[in-house]
Amino acid sequence: MSDEWIMSFPQQVSAEIVLVQQPLAQLNVAGLLVMDMDSTAITIECIDELAAMAGVGKDVAAVTARAMRGELDFEASLRERVAKLAGADAGIIQSLCDSLPLMPGIESMIAELKSHQWKLVVASGGFTPFVGHLKQLLDLDAAYANELVIKDGKLIGEVTGEVVDAQYKANVIAKSAKQWSIAPGQCVAIGDGANDIPMIQAADLGLAFHAKPKLVAAADAAIGRLDLRALVFCLQA
Repeated sequence: MSDEWIMSFPQQVSAEIVLVQQPLAQLNVAGLLVMDMDSTAITIECIDELAAMAGVGKDVAAVTARAMRGELDFEASLRERVAKLAGADAGIIQSLCDSLPLMPGIESMIAELKSHQWKLVVASGGFTPFVGHLKQLLDLDAAYANELVIKDGKLIGEVTGEVVDAQYKANVIAKSAKQWSIAPGQCVAIGDGANDIPMIQAADLGLAFHAKPKLVAAADAAIGRLDLRALVFCLQA
């Protein structure tokens, strides 16, 4: 396929070229998919939504944007953003859980992978209530995220335990593959931000989804316009 042909592909149609220049994971062999959550499994950034509900939306969104572009260390940016939530009513967490907007195509994608005995995991720099909600809603096999500290019904502006940062997310690939005896070549990861680069690179096939330029450059392939159903078509039937 020539670069000229790719460049001439029409932009106004509901289709796109996903160029993969390596062996593909096989759909009909049990595999592992590790997904980011915010702006990948769901359409929003949870911390931005929590901040808006707490009245500090603009301050937190500015930090989130810088972190997603890879301009800030993730752990430092996480703690800075969470600190701005101090004093917020913890009830906003359940309110957001009750209205999490799923990314278009995710339910069809999951159903197809599950029918072929794939294991499905979310590894997120977000927060445990939301990944837990998704795990239950979508019948995922595991979910990892950061734990917010709540006291007397209020957020105190801190997270506790080991921070789920970029390297932690990458480690989930190897940990999960070992846990479920996933065959070589069958680990797939998908995300959208710079914080997903190590995870994407740790997988046998790393996909950028509607992603920031740094992740697109690091990924094996990029899905730019289609929904998550496109992931299945990036696997060898």
